[in-house]
Amino acid sequence: MRDTVEPDKEAETPPPKLWERLRNDPARAPEHIALAAAEVHGPPAAAWAQQRRHRHPVDMGEMARKRHVHTASATGAAAGIGGIITMVPDLVSLAWLQSRMVFFIAAAYGWDALDPMRPAELLALTSLYSDPAGARAALDGVGTSVAVHWVGSKLAREEVAASKLLAMVGKSASKKVAAKMIPGLAIGFNAVSNRRSTNALGKRAIAYYGSTVAPMYRGPAA
Repeated sequence: MRDTVEPDKEAETPPPKLWERLRNDPARAPEHIALAAAEVHGPPAAAWAQQRRHRHPVDMGEMARKRHVHTASATGAAAGIGGIITMVPDLVSLAWLQSRMVFFIAAAYGWDALDPMRPAELLALTSLYSDPAGARAALDGVGTSVAVHWVGSKLAREEVAASKLLAMVGKSASKKVAAKMIPGLAIGFNAVSNRRSTNALGKRAIAYYGSTVAPMYRGPAA
């Protein structure tokens, strides 16, 4: 089997159930993305790390970071064609890709990708929460079903979701939003902006998970 950190076909785009939760509860978009990411990205991240570690125990964390940064740049340029129309979907897609990167980096350094603390650490690494414990408490409050249904216009719902997602993917809401509203400018802007924010998150994840050897890691096979 070829070594790769390419997404599985089923994980390339956010699942339909996640989109439904984002529409119903836009104020907690990051939490819903983190929970869905744990379910979708955790298993393939764990499988990839196990296969790769026993074959070529190189710096897998850097490998995962670089591949996801490249993908973020390419997909950002494509999404920029639609300007404001594609802004929220682009932010969701970027958050989805970045969440996948974090799970793969965690697995690369021997952390259990299926542990319930991984989505909490994802939220902490994006600086939405000051620590994983606080993020985990918030996730426990969200649960698997959405109890809150948004009441308001589609525009208002998208504005709330966009503000939360901008924070999650490491972008400010001033010049970055304005640039996305101009289709021609958005193409180049998205490519650079998505690449930079994904790279920054990847480096934080490597610093966090790579600072100590996880208990489950026992080194390459003899």
